[in-house]
Amino acid sequence: MPLHIQSSPRRAFHQGALVLAAALLAILSGEAAAAYASTETVLKHHLGAFAKGLDEIMQDYSDSSILLTHDKKYHGKEEIRGFFDGFLKSVKPGFWEAFKINAQAIDGDVAYLVWEAKPFVNIATDTLVVRKGKIAAQTFTAG
Repeated sequence: MPLHIQSSPRRAFHQGALVLAAALLAILSGEAAAAYASTETVLKHHLGAFAKGLDEIMQDYSDSSILLTHDKKYHGKEEIRGFFDGFLKSVKPGFWEAFKINAQAIDGDVAYLVWEAKPFVNIATDTLVVRKGKIAAQTFTAG
């Protein structure tokens, strides 16, 4: 007589829960990877945009973006545009040749950058929070 193993409702429930948990982990891992790729892509674009000008830089921001510095908060594209316009106009000859990234880290939707452009900037940091392919929030300080 063949042996028939019947699955109990409890066993079926546990098996279903395991399948669901595995599917959720796969989805979440994919979302984390997509967030990293998006953050990395936006950071790369942002760094390269300075060579192309203000309009290219502003493609990384939305109307709800914010930029925080040691002395002022900039809300939205118009105010952030004003910040970068002033920054670009203040750059002295030799600044871009001296620009050097010392450290960079990305974790999910957060990117952190440490840079210098000696003798103009001894050290600076930028932290970017990227959401939906745009910089949602950024902090900047330099010394």
